[in-house]
Amino acid sequence: MAAIALLASCSQNTTPEEDAPDTGSLDKFYSQELNFETCTPPAEKAWPTMEYQCANMDVPLDYANPDGETAEIAISRIPARSADPIGSVVLNPGGPGFSGTAFAATTADAWAQSAVTDRFDLVGFDPRGVGASTPAVDCFDDEEREADAIGAAIGVLPHALSEESTSEYYAHCAAGSGGEDVLAHIGTRDVARDMDVMRAALGDDELTFAGASYGTRLGAVYAEMFPENVRALVLDGAMDPLAGTKERRLQQADGMQRAFDEIAKFCATQSDCGLGPDPGRATEVFQSLVQPLVDAPLPVTDGRELTFTKAIGGVTLGLYSQEAWPAVIMGIANLRDGRGETLLALNDLYHERAADGTYLDTLEATGAINCLDEERHTPDEESALIRAVFDASPFVDSGRPVENVRDTCEHWPIQPTLGYPYATEIEGLPDTLTVSVTGDALTPHQGGIDLADTLGGSLLTVEGEQHGAIVAKNTCVDDIVADYLIDLLTPADDARCAL
Repeated sequence: MAAIALLASCSQNTTPEEDAPDTGSLDKFYSQELNFETCTPPAEKAWPTMEYQCANMDVPLDYANPDGETAEIAISRIPARSADPIGSVVLNPGGPGFSGTAFAATTADAWAQSAVTDRFDLVGFDPRGVGASTPAVDCFDDEEREADAIGAAIGVLPHALSEESTSEYYAHCAAGSGGEDVLAHIGTRDVARDMDVMRAALGDDELTFAGASYGTRLGAVYAEMFPENVRALVLDGAMDPLAGTKERRLQQADGMQRAFDEIAKFCATQSDCGLGPDPGRATEVFQSLVQPLVDAPLPVTDGRELTFTKAIGGVTLGLYSQEAWPAVIMGIANLRDGRGETLLALNDLYHERAADGTYLDTLEATGAINCLDEERHTPDEESALIRAVFDASPFVDSGRPVENVRDTCEHWPIQPTLGYPYATEIEGLPDTLTVSVTGDALTPHQGGIDLADTLGGSLLTVEGEQHGAIVAKNTCVDDIVADYLIDLLTPADDARCAL
């Protein structure tokens, strides 16, 4: 959900429940037993006192055809440390497209001192189309990713998009991901149905869920579709359920520019600031450094180059947390001096590129899932929106024309399935907890306010400059989340924490 996702465009409203199957035909999925076995946790998250388990779950590829093809959902579990657990907390890290199996490990590390890990199994899953689940989205090979194929495909350089390139984008994704049927059934509503099957397969009568960023959309849609099955929802870094694609992208553009301006102010206090001593001119200075990379990438090492797309990706990583600001500032100073290795390394982290040159397919899944969730635009509408985005967030402006820009998803033959607004006027929903950071660049604070109000739930406001807060190892946030998840106690109306 950063510059790449910000500039992507997709989809249109439909009625999501027209093809909902009779629940009796899904009994074989709801009644399945999950065979958890001890497995190897992510290398950077290994704890001698926590067992890491893996299993797979079968779900219909198309819920309107339960007897047809199936998908397999990869699940991870870290068992509760007490002998009398309440149940499971199902986790989602966002994206869309990020691995939830890995997020279980991240969350266990962040909550290692929390009573939540005593009373709940922590359960992560790779949503359909993502990570270790099968089939998974795969649109480009590693050489194409290195050549910024995904950036061209989903609009970091919108002037490069054409009717032909968007057609090729869909063809690449369909060929690498298992065909049209797969791409037709990887939207948020499909994943919400998978979560209800998972709830039953885990043995929980009601769902306890914690989702970050896009995970807040997933949790809210689940609440809309299965309100009677909700026990508790923690929604961190909220996507605004009331904002359509255009409004949300503009909100995010405003948030990203505000965060960049904060980085510029911090940079101006340092001894060697590549953006210069005047924060008011920082965007202009940055544009002078990165826009030439569109036509003349900067050679770095081993045949690699720092392109405009990679430079923007490296800086975007710094918008997720104030802790990354020094690295971004160093990268910009290096670029001023004709060196691109720091920003390239930051972009590699953002794009999940390994040292051997292989890429995870996270952002490819992001684009494909968004094609079933977001509103679709005509070339005139998309051109106007891109111009408005660049006006709101000029630091990402490539400096190239944006006339006749194509919608990334214009050749997707599948109608989108989310619909806007969503998760409104839900009856019978228990109290929920939305956590929202005031300086969140990727999901601005107003979205958290709107989500809490729409769900009729509680809001925890967190002062800080960071995307999300529930895995920040902040005692104030952790205590409030634990009270809610364990005892269903919600904070006071004016509850606030500080990072």
